[in-house]
Amino acid sequence: MNRMMVSNQEIRDILSTVTDPEIPVLTVEDMGIIRNIDIQESKVVVTITPTYSGCPAMDHIATDIRTTLKEAGYESEVLSVLSPPWSSLWISENGRKKMEAYGIAPPMEPTSDKKALLGGERIVKCTHCGSTNTKMISQFGSTACKALFQCADCLEPFDYFKCI
Repeated sequence: MNRMMVSNQEIRDILSTVTDPEIPVLTVEDMGIIRNIDIQESKVVVTITPTYSGCPAMDHIATDIRTTLKEAGYESEVLSVLSPPWSSLWISENGRKKMEAYGIAPPMEPTSDKKALLGGERIVKCTHCGSTNTKMISQFGSTACKALFQCADCLEPFDYFKCI
């Protein structure tokens, strides 16, 4: 198959089935980690940026990208770049909605997290009942990219995806 006849969008459509292993309702596209797709004569080169430097899910994601493209008939290479660093602002609006429906509060505006780091209050909406009467239980949740919160109204715990 001549790779030059394949469009960038066709490859993105194929990759739309690759999910984040830590948040399986999100695709790599939702997460905004695909930086570039370069269609070469003999292969597709996909460049990704990890959400966190050293994120353990990135090796799994790279393997899933290669496997998915191979199943679609394409040889591929996955490159990882750290610059520019990934930002939670790269999560798509659709991804944020999926995240909240899954029970993880999506990242807020960067100033909200910076304020909390400086001793201010971070107001995070409960993903169970919608209350903003919540408090952080731990700076680290089920993964390093999340903090653990609890709602004071419904008493349910939930993860908050940190803003970077």
